[in-house]
Amino acid sequence: MNWIRIRRTTPDDVDAMSDLDRICFAAPWTRGDFEKEVGQNILATYMVAESGGQLIGYAGIWVVIDEGHITNVAIHPDRRDQGIATMLLSELLEAARQMGARRFTLEVRPSNASAVALYEKFGFRTKGYRKGYYGDNGEDAAIMWLFEDED
Repeated sequence: MNWIRIRRTTPDDVDAMSDLDRICFAAPWTRGDFEKEVGQNILATYMVAESGGQLIGYAGIWVVIDEGHITNVAIHPDRRDQGIATMLLSELLEAARQMGARRFTLEVRPSNASAVALYEKFGFRTKGYRKGYYGDNGEDAAIMWLFEDED
C-alpha cells in the first residue's frame, strides 16, 4: 500500500471530492455543495486522505457548540478495507474534540454493514431511525450517537 497522508481539506480539493462522491454514493452531493462546505460553512471541517498524489477519501463534520454531526465519509472503492476510513475518522473526531465537541452523531444506511461496523468500532451506537431518509430507495437511516462521557 502506498503511503497515506491525512490532512485538512482546501478549496483545491473540491473537484476531487465531488468526483469521489459520485463514485461512492447513490445520491451524491454537487460540486456546489462541496464549495459551500469547504469554503463558506464555518461549522464544517473536512479531512482528506491522499496517496500517490490522488485523493482517495474524505470525511466531514459540523461542530455546533459541543456536538459534532458527521456529514460524510467516502473512500474510493479500490482503496476500501485498508484502514483509511479509520484513519480519517480518527483525525476528524480529534479535530472536532479540539473544537469542543463532546458528543457525536450521524445517519447511516443500516444496509451498509461496513460503515456501521466502522462507527461501532469508535463507540457509536444506534439510538433511533429516520424513516425513508434516503431518497434514492426510501431506506431508513440509523441515527448513531457517541457520547464522550458514556462508559
